[in-house]
Amino acid sequence: MVLLIAITPFLFYSYKSFPNDTQVLETSFFTIKTAFFSVNTYFWFVVGKIIPLYLLLLWFFTCKHWWHWILLIPIAMYAFQLWGIVNESQGLDELEIYYILPLMMILVPAVYLIRAKLFNKVRGDDLQEFEEDLLTKKSIWQQVKDLFR
Repeated sequence: MVLLIAITPFLFYSYKSFPNDTQVLETSFFTIKTAFFSVNTYFWFVVGKIIPLYLLLLWFFTCKHWWHWILLIPIAMYAFQLWGIVNESQGLDELEIYYILPLMMILVPAVYLIRAKLFNKVRGDDLQEFEEDLLTKKSIWQQVKDLFR
């Protein structure tokens, strides 16, 4: 695991090995043509999205905490941004929020419900008290104070 994290600077700076003066990269296996200024610039953008995605995936698959599912939100954001770069869409960071929003609408309440059940078990409160607490009208200041109790 440490090795996988330790190689990330080398992976990040791998974009410098691509040519800086052409928009076409030809190898014996494939050809890459890009609309970016150069192949070097294209891979700088790609690596700039792959490395955080790689580290977030490592964190997600190795995390043993109950809240690790919330990491799917930034993972999805970086995946959509990477997809936009690979497809060279013009509105690079404009529309992924519309794809992320349904994921957030499911994940955030689910993670909060898991948190509530865990804290309920730890504190020894019964669910009836918990439901009554949710149904009581509170001021905004009281709601903020309840977040930190």
